[in-house]
Amino acid sequence: MTIASKLLHGTTALVAALSQQKTNGASQLGTLNATKLPAFLTNNPVVNGFPWGSSKNAYNSDGYYDAPNTGVVRSYDFTVARGTVAPDGYEKTSLLINGQYPGPLIEANWGDTIQVTVHNAIIDPPEGTTFHWHGQRQRNREWSDGVPSVSMCPIAPGASYTYSFQANPYGSSWYHSHFSSQYAEGLWGPMVIHGPRSATYDIDLGPITLNDYFHRTYFDVLEDVVGATDPVRRRPASDNNLINGKMNFDCGSLTTPAKCTNDAGLSKFRFTSGKTHLLRLVNTGSQGIQKFSIDNHMMTVIANDFVPVQPYNTTVVTLAVGQRTDVLIKANGRPTDTFWMRSKLSQGSCTEPALNPLALAVIYYEHANTTGVPSPNSTAQVDTTDPCSNDDLAKQVPAMKETPGDPAKIINMNVALFINATGSLVWTINNQTFRGDYNKPSLLLAKGGNTSFPPERNVYNIGTAKSIRVIIKNFIPVSHPWHFHGHEVFVLAAGSGTWDGTIVNPSNPARRDVQLLPASGYLVLQWNSDNPGVWPFHCHNAWHLSGGLYANILENAAGIEALPIPSTSYQVCRDWADFTGTALPNQIDSGV
Repeated sequence: MTIASKLLHGTTALVAALSQQKTNGASQLGTLNATKLPAFLTNNPVVNGFPWGSSKNAYNSDGYYDAPNTGVVRSYDFTVARGTVAPDGYEKTSLLINGQYPGPLIEANWGDTIQVTVHNAIIDPPEGTTFHWHGQRQRNREWSDGVPSVSMCPIAPGASYTYSFQANPYGSSWYHSHFSSQYAEGLWGPMVIHGPRSATYDIDLGPITLNDYFHRTYFDVLEDVVGATDPVRRRPASDNNLINGKMNFDCGSLTTPAKCTNDAGLSKFRFTSGKTHLLRLVNTGSQGIQKFSIDNHMMTVIANDFVPVQPYNTTVVTLAVGQRTDVLIKANGRPTDTFWMRSKLSQGSCTEPALNPLALAVIYYEHANTTGVPSPNSTAQVDTTDPCSNDDLAKQVPAMKETPGDPAKIINMNVALFINATGSLVWTINNQTFRGDYNKPSLLLAKGGNTSFPPERNVYNIGTAKSIRVIIKNFIPVSHPWHFHGHEVFVLAAGSGTWDGTIVNPSNPARRDVQLLPASGYLVLQWNSDNPGVWPFHCHNAWHLSGGLYANILENAAGIEALPIPSTSYQVCRDWADFTGTALPNQIDSGV
């Protein structure tokens, strides 16, 4: 019987055997003490009732293009170091931000400036690091996008770097290390940008993070993924699944000695009867597709990634790695009720294996016993969704209408798998895998007029074409969460087999920054080219990305040369060069 089955059929009080400090360090996510979020931050100018003014709303303003300039700076200070946590009771040394797992919440209003100073204190062994602010536009400032070998050099051990960017667009997201597969070991956290509401609600419960979890270090897993000859080891099974960084684990199932505590503790949430609650769902995992639900409750989807949508109802939300969905839930239970919250890693040959796929948390109504187990009346939703596809694109209608038009340039990309001459597993786009050079970021090379890149940089130079359509064909029976940096992306079509040219909702297609490329299927994306840079276009499965499933889109070379890249971007490269002059990084993967 799995640990989830034991919980679902148990009657023992849900009392955590470990303190929050032991399981998650300084993080309060997943506790009843977690702060509910406001409609917006108020320690700033407010114009006609809102920081962004009264004229902008989700139906007349595009979050990517219409951001105000509030003049407000939100400053954060991150120290990245190794530390010990036990999110599911299995104690391990992890990579942590400010000693907590998950990392601190970044919160701002739409149009604010976010500044994050990162201090790299990773030692024993030392590693570089960078941070990416997932889905943020980074208009004319790609140097803050945080991708090593592309937009910057890694931050060297002992060095610091300050990212500065406008909070644009608004909604729910996360940030994470983009150095190798480092974020799989703990370098990530939630991010909320407050903006105009597309629907009414009473209580913002804040971020609910969902992630597959490995007990091994990310580097151990990575060595198997890129170097093992055993096919099973190349598709690693996650050890657990967490909600807001918490879940129990059956320590008796371990086959090797480890410090492990049963009943470490589940995440807990508070509902108020009769009120409508906003839940900001984020898949912060490494590889798995999450199927999220709440017993006995319907959900109304109001946003996918950073795009408000016309509301639609569902009982199960599908989230691939990197995807976000905002849902509203009307608390229709009694004040003493308790219900299960569930997130299950999708299973099957089209996705990745998991030893304990079902994560559980508990929702307590206002007068419920907060150590009580949900009654048998807490009934799981029936999941009839496709295991490896997002919601039907026909449902995902953006609140603000935009029509993509005909593309100026079309690119065809074929995704495949290859074992190279050294026996390493690599993923390819048009028969080319990606490998970065940490000491020579592509953006800085292009700034200097050098746009002749070696094949392993996998650069697609689109020149000054105003709109781009990419047709991705997947020749492997495994799905891929596909992500593009720096742009608002139209999702024109996705499905099995070969695209027949049909665009779903052609006058107002879905828009989001991550979309599942189906197993042995196709995905058609389009965007407007208005942001000079060398932009990452990649699978967001951490292990596929490490295996080279990545391309660069070089946009407007002359525009890149005109970018005002600050001297700090070059200083971080000098610091990295000094570090690598005496300590050679063990780069066994693509680097990103």
